[in-house]
Order: sequence, then structure tokens, then C-alpha cells
Amino acid sequence: MKVTEEALRRFRVARIFKKNSEKINCLDFSPDGKAIVSSSDDDSIVTYDCVEGLHKGTVPSKKYGVDLVRYAQAPDTVVCSSNKVDDALRYLSLPYNKYIQYFPGHDKRVVALSKSPVDETFLSASLDETIRLWDLRVPNCQGLLYLRGMPLCAFHPEGVVLAAAVNSELVKLYDIRAFRKGPFSNFRMQQEETCEWTELKYSNDGKRILIATNGSYIHLIDSFTGVPMHSFKGFNNSNNIACFTPDSEFVMAGSDDGKIHVWNGGKGIKVAVLNGKHTGPITCLQFNPKFMTFASTCSDMVFWLPTTEESKDCWRPGVPAS
Repeated sequence: MKVTEEALRRFRVARIFKKNSEKINCLDFSPDGKAIVSSSDDDSIVTYDCVEGLHKGTVPSKKYGVDLVRYAQAPDTVVCSSNKVDDALRYLSLPYNKYIQYFPGHDKRVVALSKSPVDETFLSASLDETIRLWDLRVPNCQGLLYLRGMPLCAFHPEGVVLAAAVNSELVKLYDIRAFRKGPFSNFRMQQEETCEWTELKYSNDGKRILIATNGSYIHLIDSFTGVPMHSFKGFNNSNNIACFTPDSEFVMAGSDDGKIHVWNGGKGIKVAVLNGKHTGPITCLQFNPKFMTFASTCSDMVFWLPTTEESKDCWRPGVPAS
């Protein structure tokens, strides 16, 4: 099934899971699209089966808490940040509830995690005004960028370019193999006094960068030139987590009223508004990388499917997205 405007307008809530007592602060699909992991302010990590549409298990994290979580290369393993005790990152085996590796270094809250799509490295950005490069196989930081301001970070889909945002006005591009030489490109955008940037994402084709804010705007820029393409508005969400569809053609964002807004990224026009049946503001949103389904959260986990004659009242996600 192809991701089209019509298909996106036919998405409806298929499953609602109430496994958390407080808001879900992060979610991530596994690379094969068959599982999802979420972290919550109630100090728990919850996993779901995306093929069967079932809750798989809950891993408590009462000692360290958990703020951000990303799947690693090895099956059933994740990297997560802490919001208690310290600001170290941790590499966790989900089935065994056991930490494989600790990554100390940051001394303030980590605000962004980005896993390399090609190897065992990952990036972290922190309120200590640094971006660190890590290798899952060793505990020591493999690279360090000092930035004068709050940073965000994202890997290019080919894993060779690091995009760093600084102080909600500047995007810097680095060659990951030689980032100590400094950025090879800088894009400066007009700073907005009413909001801050909250997330930086590449499209899957690497041609666009999505900049989410905690105001009522999302910015889309050309990843090669930094030229602004579109600014999407007409909604409110202080979390303002946005995402691309897998084909890189559409942009999605959640709102405070529990609805999801969808735009055509090329044309810059809104094509759908979906009712998420959320009990509070949407805190996370991500499209499955392999199948025609996506997930959104508040304190609940919500799975979505496009409605058809066959799938309207049952769970049948096994249609790849293209």
C-alpha cells in the first residue's frame, strides 16, 4: 500500500494501550518495524508487538528513571537517557532487564539521541551545550563538540553527516569522519522569540530536515542548501514532536487537543486532520519504517491503521509502507 493523501486521511485509531500512569516521553520503532519501545515519566520502559498489536512487556527503571529511548543494532536492546541520579546514558537488554554498558560524560539532561543507521555509533546532545559521539562497544566518548548554546542533533540516513542545531537559530553540518575540523556548512535561520526548537530530523531520502518547535510552527528546510521550504502552522502543541512518513513526502505533527495534522511536504499544504482520541496533549509521534501504521502517545499508547472494508474493526498491520 502506497502512502498517499487519501490513505493518510483514512487512518483511524486501531488500538489504545493504557500501560502507563504518567505521560509517555519517547517512543521508537525497531528497524524492522515489528516492535515499538516507549519510555514514560512513571519510570518504566514498555514494549509492544506491532505485528500482533499486543503489549509485550514492561521494564521498570525506578532508580535512574528514563527520558529518551532508542533501539540499538542488536535485537531487543535500547539506549536510554536518565532523569534521576545522573545524566549518563545506558545500553539495556530488554529481555534480561540488564545494563550492558554505561556511558558517562554529560552533566546535564540529554535532550536528543540519534542512532547511526549504518553502524554501532550514536549521538547525544545535552543541556551542558555538548554533542557527544559514542560507540556501543566502548564506554568512553569517541568525539565531542562544544557548542555555545542548547544543541540538538541528527544523523543523516547514510550515517556520514551529523546535523547539529544550536540556540534555535543555526544548523551546522559535520562530516562524521572528520568533525573535529568543524562544520562544512552552516544554515542560519531567523530566530523566533516566542518558541524554541525541540527536535531535528532528516527525511529518509536525506533531502530535507524537519525542525520542530515548542510553539505553533514546524519548519522544513533543504538539507543541502538550508533554504526554507515550508513552515507548517495551524495547531498548538508545547511538545511539538513531528515526523516524516517513510517515503519522505508527508509531515505529521500532534497537537494539544489530541489531533494529528498532516501536510504534503512538497506542496506545503495540509491534507488531513486525524482524531487521536487522546486524553491529553500528544507527546510522541512516529510512523512505522516498514509497515502501514504509526503510533502516537499521551499517557496512552495509540496504534493507527488505514481503514478499509477488511481492516476497519480488526488488527491487520502486515502491509508494508512504500
